[in-house]
Amino acid sequence: MPEPLQIALLLGGPSAEREVSLASGAAMAGALRGLGHQVREVDPQTSDWALPSGTEVVCLALHGTYGEDGTVQERLEALGVPYTGCDAAASRLAFDKARAKECFARAGVPTPRWLVLDRPPAAWPDGWTLPVVVKPLCQGSSVGLRFVEREADLAAAVEAALRCDDRALVETLVSGRETTVGILERAALPVVEIRPRAGRYDYRNKYTRGATDYFCPADFDPATTERIQAAGRAAFEAVGGRDYGRVDVLVDGDGAPWVLEVNTLPGMTETSLLPKAAAAAGLGFAALCQKMVDLALARRARSGASNPKGGR
Repeated sequence: MPEPLQIALLLGGPSAEREVSLASGAAMAGALRGLGHQVREVDPQTSDWALPSGTEVVCLALHGTYGEDGTVQERLEALGVPYTGCDAAASRLAFDKARAKECFARAGVPTPRWLVLDRPPAAWPDGWTLPVVVKPLCQGSSVGLRFVEREADLAAAVEAALRCDDRALVETLVSGRETTVGILERAALPVVEIRPRAGRYDYRNKYTRGATDYFCPADFDPATTERIQAAGRAAFEAVGGRDYGRVDVLVDGDGAPWVLEVNTLPGMTETSLLPKAAAAAGLGFAALCQKMVDLALARRARSGASNPKGGR
């Protein structure tokens, strides 16, 4: 058993992904308590939250705005407390899908063509062909995601995305197999393939029990598997990711990977995709949670930081 620690676990928060975050946090808290740690849950739903006195490390189970956009990371850095996952700079970059895709393009990571809009278009964009995907620029969990297969539906899809954010991303829809690549300590985990039983992988199919099947390791030949994993690693490194994350990748009919986005705080229930991939690599859920804590503490040890400060 690991040495017991005083852990503050941040969950919930103010984002549109609050319910998903609460589920992640409950699962992580149970796993860490089972390992003998003292876990105190903190819900930063308002700005007056504080860390419990004596906190040695913070586990982040937040998703969406505030949790994944670098805001909470900046506050934790100011407090001098080690925390799990990517730093503030990488979180901000990955959360903005257009900025992340610019990083992918500079690094030579294939990503579908994209366009950013701040208002519904009056006409179909020049040079674009159907189908396309429309999503808020800075949201996760498929919030506000729409698939557009008729030109007449584009404006409504953009309008729906703009209800969730002030900018919308229009992206070429790559036809193929949907996968995700977990990253842990700079290594790519086994590929997970995502197959909705009906329709596309939208919010309903993502969070409705039984609506989607998951296969891990995905049934690709070794060369294709390596290409998918290499694209995932390269995308994660392109945004400056550290410790762990998850990269969503579409694989076209020729076996070529196309990176969609990097998730810096992926779902962490026992049935979430990063834990599935870790389990396929021989790392159970509790061991994965402990690994996240260990990586954060190792970073503090390397920096020679003093004991973290609790409180506001």
